[in-house]
Amino acid sequence: MSEPAEPLEPLDAALRVLREEGASLHWTAIQDLALKRGYLDPFVQRDIRKRLVAALAGAAREGVVIRESTGVYRLP
Repeated sequence: MSEPAEPLEPLDAALRVLREEGASLHWTAIQDLALKRGYLDPFVQRDIRKRLVAALAGAAREGVVIRESTGVYRLP
């Protein structure tokens, strides 16, 4: 996996992690993997946790991801 040149938007980073893992993940695991893989950068992006949780909640409302339980998401 190559790291992106610039950090991704929180939803793009989450979708990428979910695609790569192919499994349901809690938002904390999504955030951790996105940070480790360089998809998110806490030194460049502010409020990563808040933005990621909001992006996942919005994506669940729109059907982009499925919320399986509290804080756990997967691709449709």
